[in-house]
Amino acid sequence: MSQKSILVIGSSNTDMTAKTHALPRPGETVLGGVFTMGAGGKGANQAVAAQRLGGKVQFICKVGRDMFGDNAIAQYQKEGLDTSGILRSSLPSGVALIYVDDHAENCIVVASGANGDLSEADIEASSAAIKACGILLLQLESPIPTVLKAAKMAHEAGAMVVLNPAPACPLPEELFQYIDLFIPNETELSTFSGLPVNTPEEAEKAAAVMQRKGVGRLIVTMGSKGALICEGGPAIFVPAHKVKAVDTTAAGDTFCGALCVAISEGKSLKEAAEFACAASALTVQKMGAQNSIPFRKDINI
Repeated sequence: MSQKSILVIGSSNTDMTAKTHALPRPGETVLGGVFTMGAGGKGANQAVAAQRLGGKVQFICKVGRDMFGDNAIAQYQKEGLDTSGILRSSLPSGVALIYVDDHAENCIVVASGANGDLSEADIEASSAAIKACGILLLQLESPIPTVLKAAKMAHEAGAMVVLNPAPACPLPEELFQYIDLFIPNETELSTFSGLPVNTPEEAEKAAAVMQRKGVGRLIVTMGSKGALICEGGPAIFVPAHKVKAVDTTAAGDTFCGALCVAISEGKSLKEAAEFACAASALTVQKMGAQNSIPFRKDINI
């Protein structure tokens, strides 16, 4: 069985991260800490994760005509990503300001810039790549009409459409019918289903709501607990690896990229989730976004 190609459409940001003892409260200035700058954005993180973990990956995003955009494209090419579909905008490249405390909790402010300029017309111009892919991976740091158009186009072309609904925001009901695999965390699933999600049992009930909306299958990421697979029958729980987390910034993105790679290789959802849990466990043990994403050789599974 040949490996399916993965197309990631999403955001590209430059992450500016400050590690502090405690996250600042409104009006408070916190002194001390360590500053780092690196490549980020949910789309880019997921594309890099999929590439490092063995996928055949193309990344489509929009960056500014500035040094951040130039540096981002150069970095993606260094990673081995197909960057032929990356677009330029008159708006500044996206940036994210990230604060991480001693407990590995974070808060993030994103200035979307060029990411918000990724339009439906851009998707139409990228139709050849979308129609040719085996798996389309999407997130919600791009305009929702753009996400909807890409999902519909890929669905109609027979690709597997995967949506990581982060950051959570109102979505058109039409979108759900084009989603083959929905990967929310507990908070996101609660937002979209309208039900509380604190336990695997509650997650299973909320997943059923999403399936009635048209979503094919779900994998609910539950942080340090693990992931819950909902395919219509009894839910399957995949426990997380027990590690000491120092920064959870790109854990979910690594999970999504890893999951798509495993699926592209023909693995079952359970096998794919086990691979994704192993990859994200390595990610949380290092600081930063893309520099914390592991390579295939790092995973013993």
